[in-house]
Amino acid sequence: MAAGGIGSGESILAAMTLGADGVQIGTRFALTEESSAHFTFKDRCLRLNEGDTQLTLKQLSPVRLVKNDFFKQVEEAEARGATTDELRALLGKGRAKKGIFEGDLFDGELEIGQVASCIHKLQTVNEVMKELVEDFNTALNRVNELNRFIS
Repeated sequence: MAAGGIGSGESILAAMTLGADGVQIGTRFALTEESSAHFTFKDRCLRLNEGDTQLTLKQLSPVRLVKNDFFKQVEEAEARGATTDELRALLGKGRAKKGIFEGDLFDGELEIGQVASCIHKLQTVNEVMKELVEDFNTALNRVNELNRFIS
């Protein structure tokens, strides 16, 4: 299984070409109409640009966060050499629930994948699935045509 940064049919094909039997897609489905994430969280993520998230908490449990006030607290704690217990205490205040499910864009943990900067519209799961399948098939057809050309 491949996971992380997969948000298009092309990236699914790339992962499978590299040997994956399947993929795990999180961000695309977190940003759908049916997702239980708060609309404010989804709206913020749909407006992300490249570089608006950063991988952090590497010594505890690596996670990619949207840069907000909570992210700054984590960054400051890590910079001063906070212990894993201190970091756990910082996270243990219901931060993910506050950010993702209650829509607190300032003090909440806004966890989302880097691929979010490529997603700019709210879609249904059905629309996302159709797009993934169509893009995968288009990319596969291009690869097959290229292989015929090379052979």
